[in-house]
Amino acid sequence: MNRTAQAVRFDRYGDRDELYVTDVPMPEPGPGEVVVEVRAAGINPFDAMIRSGVVRDLFPVDFPSGQGSDLAGVVAAVGVGAEGSAVGDEVLGWSPTGAAQATHVAVAADRLVAKPPQVSWEVAGSLHMVGATAYAALRAVAPQPGETVAVSAAAGGVGSFLVQMLTGRGVRVLGIASSANAWWLQKHGVVPVPYGEDLRGRLEQAAGAGGIDALIDLYGPEYLDLAVSLGIKPDRIQTTVAMERAAQIGARTDGRHNATAREILVELVELVASGAVEIPIAAAYPLDRVADAFAELEQRHTRGKIVLIP
Repeated sequence: MNRTAQAVRFDRYGDRDELYVTDVPMPEPGPGEVVVEVRAAGINPFDAMIRSGVVRDLFPVDFPSGQGSDLAGVVAAVGVGAEGSAVGDEVLGWSPTGAAQATHVAVAADRLVAKPPQVSWEVAGSLHMVGATAYAALRAVAPQPGETVAVSAAAGGVGSFLVQMLTGRGVRVLGIASSANAWWLQKHGVVPVPYGEDLRGRLEQAAGAGGIDALIDLYGPEYLDLAVSLGIKPDRIQTTVAMERAAQIGARTDGRHNATAREILVELVELVASGAVEIPIAAAYPLDRVADAFAELEQRHTRGKIVLIP
């Protein structure tokens, strides 16, 4: 194995221009760990939140800092106690250390599962964050078959995964997104509802006499206010982003940390491998264009996932 790897780094809080790629020592597997040669690493809005410093009180970093959690690749080295792992295994999973955007990363073996051959590297490398976040959000509002659930940012990374999980459980989904994404939502059994002026009226019309039973927000606090105005009970309003407003109205704020169990990841991988859930790949960038990848992500109009290919 080479004695150096490459990794994304930033030396201070700031915008995407702070990101760079540099040589780093090749990681060594600790007890219970493996070193993964990364084939694909997902990028997520939460990466940008950490790098910008807006969540530094909750998630501080030491500089220079790495970045990223989602990854897929091939096991290149196995540490003591990493039972069930072997060099050459194709795996996917996540790293809690903000180090996944690299050519090689040391990861606890119990945060990895086998990559099915029918799942592409790009999809495998972007699966955990969106899948676990969608799983937690769905579980938070506990939808029943036949109920109607509205989802904001329904064609984004988490939203596209979530709406398919909901329709797969017999839930009627109102997907709030741009008109450009209406065809994709309809293709996956979702009722598209364009955002913009008089969104409440369009939602009420789409819902019909039965109304809306729950709302899952993946965009911002205005959707929590909308949910309240629609008469949705606070315990059936869930957000992954508007934590302050959620606390004020008593809404749910379950996130990825509520769904990181390995057995959940196995379930999510099976959904994708079986074709029950599709993860659209909006773009793939080489590692040294990480800033460009985040420029596209931060437009907030991406359908599906953006992935780095080391």
